[in-house]
Amino acid sequence: MLRLLDVAPGMRVLDVGSGSGWSTALLAHLVGATGEVRGVELVPELARWGAANLAATQQPWASIVAATPGVLGLPAHGPFDRILVSAEPDTLPQTLVDQLKDGGAMVIPVAGEMLRVVRRGDKTEITRHGGYRFVPLK
Repeated sequence: MLRLLDVAPGMRVLDVGSGSGWSTALLAHLVGATGEVRGVELVPELARWGAANLAATQQPWASIVAATPGVLGLPAHGPFDRILVSAEPDTLPQTLVDQLKDGGAMVIPVAGEMLRVVRRGDKTEITRHGGYRFVPLK
């Protein structure tokens, strides 16, 4: 998923379903101190645990917060260069596509298939990258 995401130094990245903080920490390493990574996790206890794990990596340009119920991603903090989604919706969530910058990319498992979605103005380019299963995206 990280290879498909193609993260570069200085990018702003959203990590949806940040869980333990592992992927958030890896993304923070990839963007470096000139970038920013924001993780969001639906389960409040898991968000606290992930934030504590992330803090131990000493990458202050990255954070994890508990998700706001009923809000997908962090729309108030976008747009983002990249979005990584580690939970599986049945259909591609337009609300996350809308949080991408023009030219931005998202990697997301949708209905059992890994997608790379690139926003180009009002259009999206989607490539397919095999079958995968994740916890449901709520």
